[in-house]
Amino acid sequence: MPSVTEEKTLQRRVAGFHDQRLDGMLELVIRARGSSVLDIGSNRGMVGFEMAINGATVVHGCDNYREGIEFSRLLFADRRSTASQFEVVDLTEGPAALDPFGKCRYDIVLMLAVYHKIKRQMPPDRLSALMKEIGDRTIKWFAWRATSDKPAENDAEMRQIDQDLAECRLKRVHTSRMSHTLGSCAIWERM
Repeated sequence: MPSVTEEKTLQRRVAGFHDQRLDGMLELVIRARGSSVLDIGSNRGMVGFEMAINGATVVHGCDNYREGIEFSRLLFADRRSTASQFEVVDLTEGPAALDPFGKCRYDIVLMLAVYHKIKRQMPPDRLSALMKEIGDRTIKWFAWRATSDKPAENDAEMRQIDQDLAECRLKRVHTSRMSHTLGSCAIWERM
């Protein structure tokens, strides 16, 4: 049990709980059975765990939050029906950030509430290169979530992702603005 002092140092890292972060894209959860999943910006692994309990056989995740990655590893340690790998990465390194996963490709790739953060730290061409690498690793579906309360900014991000992923033969097939708390989300599908 953490002391009162330790409790005061704990900080909230995400908007919404893991089930809310999937608001508007539950179609992917029902398609998790037998799938491989990469959760980019996995935080503490709870979204990946949601996919695992819905049948995902492989869940990989990455984040620059070391404590969250360590928690994810512990969370999945006893889950024998799901192969898992969680790595600390810095996405601002571009495509090389995903090197710890080798050449793995995934049925479902999630990037929930991450794009807007790395967009602030990366030149547009490097961000596009990262998105194309992610697109190349996507076998079936790529999902993105905004966190901004700025709809015009969210729409601009979706248009840029449309362009980057089109080069990887992924097309946006779903857009939802259902979550007023978390902002827009979208799903691209391999064509």
